[in-house]
Amino acid sequence: MRTFVSAVAVLIGLVLAAVAVPAMWVDRNLVQEDGFVAFTAPLGKDPVFQQRLAGAAVGSLGAEQIPGALRGLVTPVLESAAQSLTAMPGYPDAWTETLRKSHRLNFADPATLPAEADGATSLTLDLAPLVGLVAKQVADATTLPLEAPDQLLIAIGQPEHRQVLDRVAAFAPMGYAVAVGALIAFALAFVAARRRWTVLAGIGLGTMVLAGAWKLAADAVAAAVTGTSSGNEVAEIFKSEFVGAASSSFGQWIVAAAVVGGVLLAAGLVLRVAGVRRRA
Repeated sequence: MRTFVSAVAVLIGLVLAAVAVPAMWVDRNLVQEDGFVAFTAPLGKDPVFQQRLAGAAVGSLGAEQIPGALRGLVTPVLESAAQSLTAMPGYPDAWTETLRKSHRLNFADPATLPAEADGATSLTLDLAPLVGLVAKQVADATTLPLEAPDQLLIAIGQPEHRQVLDRVAAFAPMGYAVAVGALIAFALAFVAARRRWTVLAGIGLGTMVLAGAWKLAADAVAAAVTGTSSGNEVAEIFKSEFVGAASSSFGQWIVAAAVVGGVLLAAGLVLRVAGVRRRA
């Protein structure tokens, strides 16, 4: 009976761990605002993406805001701003604010979203802070008071992705409680077991299997996300960079889990050998 209880507890713990680890990663890197900003901030350093961001920001300042007599003066300034946007002192803060505003749009109640935002969109970038930086640069150089838009929204994904995002935001924070449940199940298995080495080996082997399953699932999700098209060049570059960063980050968690599983499996086998020698 004790062996049965121990085996069932190990299986329950592994099932809970299978859910808890991805949920905790999603909560830390996507749902939490500070985590999302820290995770996505390096994306703004990609040269190709920077160039597209600058082009989108400069292009949003319409020619109708510039008097015809001044266009010859302002156009070179705009072109210069497009080339040097990411080198401006205020760029890091503007990019960070872009990420924060975008996160609030994505994880806010759809009813509170602005009319310009598609409440069914999975991810929306608001480039208004970057546009404001360009407008300030032009104003300082020409004394022309350009008005930056309050929002410059770029949609990423398909309409059904918003519903998926809402579900993720609702359930991901529960991953910590599920992880605690997994630890309790493993502890129960260890206490109930007649041969505790089998518990260590079983947990270790199961964790290594989970690492492989997480890898397959992560690759499938990445392929599904990159397989959709938003029709916007900036959005496509951001999505590609984001998926690559996510795969790399979660991949580190997978490697760590595989290493822990290997250590537990080895520890269980060592205990087994040591027990046999003591009996001998």
